[in-house]
Amino acid sequence: MYSFQQTSPATHRTQPDQRSFQRVSVNLPGRLMLPNHDEYECTVINMSPGDVFFACHARPRAGERIIAYVDHLGRIEGTVSKSTDDGFVILVNATERKREKLAAQLTWIANKHELGLPEDRQHDRLTPRNSRTELALDDGRHYPCRIIDLSLSGAAIDIEVRPAVGTPVQLGNMRGKVVRHFQEGVAIEFSSVQSKEALTAFL
Repeated sequence: MYSFQQTSPATHRTQPDQRSFQRVSVNLPGRLMLPNHDEYECTVINMSPGDVFFACHARPRAGERIIAYVDHLGRIEGTVSKSTDDGFVILVNATERKREKLAAQLTWIANKHELGLPEDRQHDRLTPRNSRTELALDDGRHYPCRIIDLSLSGAAIDIEVRPAVGTPVQLGNMRGKVVRHFQEGVAIEFSSVQSKEALTAFL
């Protein structure tokens, strides 16, 4: 299982050194805009919360600002750090909160096959803005956890404990059961399909 870890001591800079995070292969399509407002189709080949490698016909210069809209990730901004024969790398310009959100999204993408959640599953995944919550068991125990991914039918959470598969649980006001374990935590299937309004506490 993949989990983003900084490979050098964390700092509070808006643009960390591109080597401070490991990159993961993602192969996500998108569109980007150069400073002169020219737009290009692009593909994110690999990325981390700190930097992105785009395959693209565009050849921006080092230091130029790039705005991209990438499938499953949304808007990404950054400045070009280097070019290659088939694309270029940008350093991501983002707040700490945005970087945490990117890390959660990339963790999900990197691990989706092992989690057993295919691309064409019934309900689209949603990345929560408020990811910190508690998982409650029927015996009254509560455990702090972080939501990696959320949909109308279930969630993947980062948690230290591993309740047995089949254990009834409650995440916020949503009841469900543990259906899978993975390295960072567990996957939960809700007892019923939720409305998007029911998820507003996390979104």
